[in-house]
Amino acid sequence: MLWDITTFIAVAVYVYTILTTISMLLMENRNPVKSIAWIVVLILVPIVGFVFYMFLGRNYRKRIIISRRSIEKSKIDKTSPVANMEYASTDHFPEKFKTIATLAYNSSDANLYKNNSLKIYTNGKQLFDDIFTDIKNAKKHIHLDYYIFNSDEIGNKMIDLLISKAKENIEIRVIIDDVGSWHMKKSAIKKMENAGIEIKEFLRVGLPFLSSKVNYRNHRKILVIDGIVGYTGGMNIADRYVHGLEWGKWRDTHVKIEGNAVHGLQRTFLSDWYFVTRNFLTDPIYYPQMQGPGECLVQVVTSGPDTIWESIMQIYFSTITQAKKYVYIQTPYFLPNDSIITALQTAALGGIDVRLILPERSDAKFALLGSYSYLDEMLKAGVKIYFFKPGFIHSKMIVVDDELITVGSANMDFRSFEQNFEINLLVYDGNIAKSMREIFETDQQHTDQLDISVWKNRPKSQKVSESIARLFSPLL
Repeated sequence: MLWDITTFIAVAVYVYTILTTISMLLMENRNPVKSIAWIVVLILVPIVGFVFYMFLGRNYRKRIIISRRSIEKSKIDKTSPVANMEYASTDHFPEKFKTIATLAYNSSDANLYKNNSLKIYTNGKQLFDDIFTDIKNAKKHIHLDYYIFNSDEIGNKMIDLLISKAKENIEIRVIIDDVGSWHMKKSAIKKMENAGIEIKEFLRVGLPFLSSKVNYRNHRKILVIDGIVGYTGGMNIADRYVHGLEWGKWRDTHVKIEGNAVHGLQRTFLSDWYFVTRNFLTDPIYYPQMQGPGECLVQVVTSGPDTIWESIMQIYFSTITQAKKYVYIQTPYFLPNDSIITALQTAALGGIDVRLILPERSDAKFALLGSYSYLDEMLKAGVKIYFFKPGFIHSKMIVVDDELITVGSANMDFRSFEQNFEINLLVYDGNIAKSMREIFETDQQHTDQLDISVWKNRPKSQKVSESIARLFSPLL
């Protein structure tokens, strides 16, 4: 009898908890696909599902988990150098892409910066050679904001170099994501702190997978030196970007900026710095006046769960739908929402040359299976899909019509669109776009194009695995 009563109470508590959780989930009015995925998880694997929902599924987008006051203050504080910088006005947005430029400005406060030069990197060794040289030449300050900062060969070389610059009384500030940089040794952090380097962890959690905010990560990669040189893109601070993986090379894309757009990177870094320290830095030294060395027009677009709009997803959507000739895309994870699916299908059905390079092998096998589940509907619409063979392609870029590119940290997936703090560049320049298109075409030479008839005949067991993975794709 006692056992029956205990069982009844346990079941009643369980049912009440699950129903209450589902009610909370429904009241959030989030994406129905994502809500259904979580409901299925809660029903099929109730105990594990409940734990995962509490730590990974709660919607913090509508809550204040990072303050925007640093940016808002910069708009109204007349002494702030951000408020007094000169930008290209909205009247001078590129006519063909005025809608995209205006969208970036309205959804992400992305000013249009004039007079910039860009250098594109697809090789990690060349990137870090230039980064280390520029850091050695730093005169005033060095700001780093990275998702992954490993204590390996490249990471230790970076640490030693930063410590040597700190001895020269250079201001050094470092932000690392607490989950992405989980493998960074605490002794390395202490070593930098002892040298006078300020290093902070973004959204720190007690254990890497036991926090309600573990799902919201700073995925940005930013380096700013003296306010005049900046780097951003897909490469973190780790050996894999130089030495590759055991099963192949790590192919990524990164960009060096010289010119006024560095102020956009600086503004993003200082906004993140304000969050982790509550210290708002306004000294004009961080925004030096400069005569840009080039003619590129650049916008620095940011997004995250702290914003009203999914800005980078909107930029991807607008970029795809406004293409007139072609749109070439590289992404390591392809888990698109309905808007991106429709944009790609509409462009391809409309006669636009839509090409998508994906990895043949991935560092996240379950996510790759989820990506495969979307390929049937892409192929049917006429999207050309290519699998990169030499290793893992981690590049996140779109190039359109030899006129426009967007490149940065954001993948084409739910996590980058909704949960991560991301940063991308919008670059309006024919020469840069042609260079990026040539890079894409070079990568394409090392791919196998996916044939729709062959793809349809893949094993049924794989199709089932893909469908299961797709069910969880909004959660990946």
